[in-house]
Amino acid sequence: MADLDLSDCGASVWVMAGRVVKRAFKFRFYPTVVQAEQLARTFGCTRYVYNRALAERSRAWSQEQRRVTYSDTSKMLTGWKRDAETEWLAEPSKGPLQESLRQLQGAFERFWRTQAGYPQFKRKGQSKDSATYYSNCFIFRDGQIRLAKQSEPLDIRWSRPLPEGATPSQVTVSRNARGQYHISILVEDTITELGSTGRVVGLDAGITSLYTLSTGEKITNPRHERTDRERLAKAQRMLAKKQKGSRNRAKARLKVAKIHGRIADRRRDYLHTLSTRLVRENQVIAIEDLSVRNMVKNRSLSRAISDAGWSEFRSMLEYKADWYGRRVVVIDRFCPSSKTCSVCGEIASTMPLDVRVWTCRCGAVHDRDVNAARNILAVGLTVAACGDGVRPPRT
Repeated sequence: MADLDLSDCGASVWVMAGRVVKRAFKFRFYPTVVQAEQLARTFGCTRYVYNRALAERSRAWSQEQRRVTYSDTSKMLTGWKRDAETEWLAEPSKGPLQESLRQLQGAFERFWRTQAGYPQFKRKGQSKDSATYYSNCFIFRDGQIRLAKQSEPLDIRWSRPLPEGATPSQVTVSRNARGQYHISILVEDTITELGSTGRVVGLDAGITSLYTLSTGEKITNPRHERTDRERLAKAQRMLAKKQKGSRNRAKARLKVAKIHGRIADRRRDYLHTLSTRLVRENQVIAIEDLSVRNMVKNRSLSRAISDAGWSEFRSMLEYKADWYGRRVVVIDRFCPSSKTCSVCGEIASTMPLDVRVWTCRCGAVHDRDVNAARNILAVGLTVAACGDGVRPPRT
């Protein structure tokens, strides 16, 4: 599951044999010197178009109170290509440039719906380099992909086959901070629903144990970042000593990026394995609606919370449950799951974080995390039946 790009997993239709979803398969590829240069220019052009369109939209609103649409920026792009100062925008394929304008439009729509902050400018070296090509901008033939304005197909390492008979509708090429190139291929795939298990489970997120299940099982937190913390700190110290703009600084930055990348890869693989297991075993999964953005403001726990990957795990659970006919129920984050006795329902007045085992007045002795998981499950089943007490799901 580690090769998945989940950007378009939501689009789907029903068919008799199963469920047809738009699914992106991600692979590593190794460009030639010429291809790498062409991609570098394409990445630079898409970043320039995004930033210039953002500047124009911001200026129009601040100075004229006028809202610029995607259609307006598309017309601007045509003018920029004809301008002598920016005629180099005509060198790459038109598809990635148009897609950068669509991405900007999507960023504004999320801002207007208060789902995200105001769109920010992309900076070279600080934002991910990527370019999206639609079906009219690449050729897929005999198991090979050739991008527009490139004479040779990409050297893709096919770690697994695409679905039989699948035809890509779009591909996204990207280069990460480690200098690795990946291609995400969007195709239609048929997903067969899993058989009903009748099992339900509640999950309580934590630091010592990554998740505690209502069954009493505790999932170990591998703490991937802490494993490489010493090596990462050393690499960051070496980076801080290098002169800005020097080749040695670039090499030191690459070492830091590689360590961060290995940590992220291990975390993603672990979360994929865990989420797949839970979706296969359970019909209903109840979790809390955690506000991770606010929780990381705690300076004592921010590093551990970020390393846990709770938001990434929730996304995995939700899209896999949607694919395979399971249900994820998200309960209100203000539900007092830790303070409520899962036997009699009495709510304790206080429950400090250092209290791991407590005794209710009814005589029940609770492991804090197991008790919370059982309460989350109970509330989740109530929400599933009645539809009350939960905030709207994230989109």
